[in-house]
Amino acid sequence: MNTMKQFPKTVLVLGLARSGTAAARVLLDGGKDVTVNDQAASYDDDSVQELQRKGAHLVLGSHPLSVLGGIEVVVKNPGIRYDHPIIAEAIRRNIPVITEVELVSYLTQQPVIGITGSNGKTTTTTLITEMLKYSDCNVKLAGNIGIAATEVAQTMQADEKMVIELSSFQLQGISEFRPTTAVLLNIFEAHLDYHGDLESYVNAKCNIFKNQQADDYLVYNADDSTLKERVTHTNAKKIPFSVTKNLQQEGAWANETHVCFFDEAIIALEDIVLVGKHNLENILAAVAAAKLNGATNEGIQHVLRTFSGVKHRLEFVGMIQDRYVYNDSKATNILATQKALDSFKKGIVLLAGGLDRGNEFDELIPHLKNVKAMVVFGETASKLERIGREAGVQVIKHAEGVDDAAKIGFALTVAGDILLLSPACASWDQYKTFEERGDIFVQAVHTIN
Repeated sequence: MNTMKQFPKTVLVLGLARSGTAAARVLLDGGKDVTVNDQAASYDDDSVQELQRKGAHLVLGSHPLSVLGGIEVVVKNPGIRYDHPIIAEAIRRNIPVITEVELVSYLTQQPVIGITGSNGKTTTTTLITEMLKYSDCNVKLAGNIGIAATEVAQTMQADEKMVIELSSFQLQGISEFRPTTAVLLNIFEAHLDYHGDLESYVNAKCNIFKNQQADDYLVYNADDSTLKERVTHTNAKKIPFSVTKNLQQEGAWANETHVCFFDEAIIALEDIVLVGKHNLENILAAVAAAKLNGATNEGIQHVLRTFSGVKHRLEFVGMIQDRYVYNDSKATNILATQKALDSFKKGIVLLAGGLDRGNEFDELIPHLKNVKAMVVFGETASKLERIGREAGVQVIKHAEGVDDAAKIGFALTVAGDILLLSPACASWDQYKTFEERGDIFVQAVHTIN
């Protein structure tokens, strides 16, 4: 049921890109008075012209505070920080500031499965979606994984569920949004340049369950001490998952041979294609959420026997001249690279580097024991070289970019080695997105003779 009539009439959409454009479209279609403010967009952009034809008031090229005149609510692009002058002034004026995902609550009343966490969101979201699809459940995928939630919510049918990947940026800007099944994978220090401190980041992540009710489910990582403490405040039914504990009376877990849900063995570990302990955590979370939403064991088994990973997340590119090549460009923080390195025991040639956010990389040192060589690039190249030297990595080379790094790194491998792109950094110093960085790497390795 669409309840957009209850949404405020005058709206400022701050920042376009994918989510802002989608939000503006939905609001205009709902009869709202929409002002669009974006510094980078051009009046010649097709999407901007479309919004203008629909009746949007356009303010492009700058961010004047006058755009807040008469505004009842601001819908901001998730990437815009809360210290942005427009946002800070809106908050000072007590104008609510939300993100696009909040509109889902006004567009559909169908079940929503929301997934968040510091790492593993995309893999878990994809697993849940595929498990439900192969169980003949009707699902639609949305959110941070690449499809604006509002676009999907508008098309939801009575028998469908939405599976949505959620970032902390999106979750910080919700008020009424409520997933019927929330999945909280893990909490690690991340995005502090955006949130300001760890407490604010944790609070944003935990917003995923703040509106849940007694008939909803919260799937959470029982091995994460921060989450165990925070979920005591939920109204939802708690379903834990663990790679270390027997949860046959409570949730999803793994013994020496099988993945289990409560007291039921779902699939043998040896039949699962995905590698790594972190992926086992993702699998347990996905099994729990999928089972709670009608997935069959057969559907779950099919996915886990065939799914080898999402693009750019420890993606197996293939065997090239007897080398194992992996694209983990989505590893934009230290933890993700730690998990990638811990997934292998053979000789690793690590390609890493990118945007310098001011942090050091000492936490990587214990995880470099199986790394025989490193190729570093981007703003953090010297920092990564330092920790490589401290870890005892014998060969460390510098590269101009990821395409150059692929060729230099491949030359350092022998048959049976692993060439691993796992940058531990965001891509924005050299590339628009981690997807672009990963695609360039894949293209480069396929040109090696």
